[in-house]
Amino acid sequence: MTHSMIDLALRLVVAAALGSVIGLERERKSWSAGLRTHMLVALSSALIMIVSMHGFSEVLGEHVVLDPSRVAAQVVSGIGFLGAGAILLRGEIVRGLTTAASLWAVAAIGLAVGSGLYVPAVIATILILIILAGIKPLEARYHMKHQAHDFVVIADPGTVSIEALSAAVRPAAVTLRQYVALRDPSTDLDEIRITLGPAPARDLAEIEKRLRALPGVRDVE
Repeated sequence: MTHSMIDLALRLVVAAALGSVIGLERERKSWSAGLRTHMLVALSSALIMIVSMHGFSEVLGEHVVLDPSRVAAQVVSGIGFLGAGAILLRGEIVRGLTTAASLWAVAAIGLAVGSGLYVPAVIATILILIILAGIKPLEARYHMKHQAHDFVVIADPGTVSIEALSAAVRPAAVTLRQYVALRDPSTDLDEIRITLGPAPARDLAEIEKRLRALPGVRDVE
């Protein structure tokens, strides 16, 4: 085995290893695109890059000129179909966008390793891990601090007023932004949707407890 073949084989191994590092983080979250998927994406991207760079060397000549980037460029658009399969729509909530982005990032890492750019690939892997695992708690804290929160109160008809709801919210110093009350014809119960301003998790739990304690309330969601 020549030195060049050893180097090409090493690129495949490194690509699979870097993909596994990111795949383990997704596997920990129990996503469908986990360890094996990320390894396969990184490995196949590296192989496509190798084929694009070295697979057509025998046909090159005076009248044959090939662009080695054309085959590898298709990975960027092709990985989108795989990423789309990781995105789930549950009601009004879209989940899986981060996993789809991680698959796209792993494909880029595979292309970098396949072209021999080991250092940028390793640095990118480290940065991706920091983004996926390290920034998640900061993101959750930011959302909790700045995001509005909705409660749906199910109550007997005419038993819960906006004054009672405001009184339940007031001790936590949270703003009551919106109040919508509808009558559910199937159950003949009031369905009251309230939107609150940003609040810590402990205050939200206390508010839910106070809402459940209001006379006439059947349930709080």
